[in-house]
Amino acid sequence: MKVLLSIGGGGKGSENFSSVAHDSEKVEKFVQSAKDLADQFGLDGFDINWEHPTNTQEGHDYVCLLSRLRQQFPSPHYLLTTALPAGEWALRNINLAWAQTYLDLIHLMTYDFSGPWLPLTGHQSQLYTPTAPHNDAACISCHSGVSYTLTQGVPSKKILLGIPVYGRSFPGASGINQPYEGAGGDEKVFDYRELPRPGTKECHDEAVGAAFCVDEQAGFVSYDSTRTVREKARFVSEMKLGGLFYWHVAADAVGERSLVATGYNTLHDL
Repeated sequence: MKVLLSIGGGGKGSENFSSVAHDSEKVEKFVQSAKDLADQFGLDGFDINWEHPTNTQEGHDYVCLLSRLRQQFPSPHYLLTTALPAGEWALRNINLAWAQTYLDLIHLMTYDFSGPWLPLTGHQSQLYTPTAPHNDAACISCHSGVSYTLTQGVPSKKILLGIPVYGRSFPGASGINQPYEGAGGDEKVFDYRELPRPGTKECHDEAVGAAFCVDEQAGFVSYDSTRTVREKARFVSEMKLGGLFYWHVAADAVGERSLVATGYNTLHDL
């Protein structure tokens, strides 16, 4: 087992990356702090989770930060990875062909395609883009994110496909492309182990590879099921990607409904 420290994250977790990466003195302090942590805890590497460079200057600074980290933590003794959104709207700010030269793996966050920041419901982690997307957000899919990343020069084996271990709820709605009333669940999501909601049926949108249930209180709940994870694992194998990753495993179910176990078993049975 390899132990990496992930630095950053959504919201406040990434708010200082821009100022640090743009200042060479701050970069050196950042790298030295990383070295101190690696030495203290015997870490095998670091994951840079800057969510996310919002323009080409930040994209340039991001790659320069990766370069300096790789210089300090050479391969193969250390691993250097990153987490990136799956939408072209974010990825286009980064020279991915340049960035991948410093990275062992890219965690492509193929989830949160839809959520309470949008006016209409949608699948949050669809495998394929629908033939007639109802809005720009619906154009994003696991397939589109992987395809764009590959066209930018990233080797397939460096790409990990992300699986959400939670569902996003849209109260008052019963399907996609519908208005809704706020969001239900704890912090607007349900852990996967709580899904499907009691008394509901787990449904699948076969055209795009997505699961959902419809609950009287929570409304339309978009999530991944063992069936969609098997489909995504087969997609990973067909595209010769590096594998799957999950956010986050503490929300997984046990036994036959485990998403982690389903992904592992499917990949190793192919």
